[in-house]
Amino acid sequence: MTANRLGTPLIILLAVIVAVGGIWAWSRYRAGQAGEIHLNQSLPGEAPPNEIYIGGAVPNPGFYPLGDEDSVAELLRAAGGPETSSAIISLYANEPGEAVSPQRINLNRAEAWLLEALPSIGEERADAIVSYRHEQGPFQNVQELMKVPGIGPGTFEEIKHLITVAD
Repeated sequence: MTANRLGTPLIILLAVIVAVGGIWAWSRYRAGQAGEIHLNQSLPGEAPPNEIYIGGAVPNPGFYPLGDEDSVAELLRAAGGPETSSAIISLYANEPGEAVSPQRINLNRAEAWLLEALPSIGEERADAIVSYRHEQGPFQNVQELMKVPGIGPGTFEEIKHLITVAD
């Protein structure tokens, strides 16, 4: 019976050590531990409309389409998920209703092929713009574009937000 009296406390002590060790290990390891997500309003460059930029500790940072029903978890999965359980992830989004301005084409520097990318400007009008620029010198303002043969007020209104004469 003496061995039994020593065995019971020893078994209880071992059970307590295993339980405390298990609780300690569980508290140190949390598979679902969330990292940090920062929501920023200043975009890294121009953002396409209805898209959000996901950056930070993700394998595939970049712009992703943002729908009304999308969740942050779905967006993170699209970017490859967080790289670690304690990853810091940045989301960049436009202010609601904020317009995103496109890159403008400089009338004084653009070649004909680039001018053709403008709405209602085909090869013929693009060549006319380049010819006007060579004959008359650089455009002083965007309204001067209406002096180019084949470009009237209607065409100008359609493209004025896409052009500039900046140096």
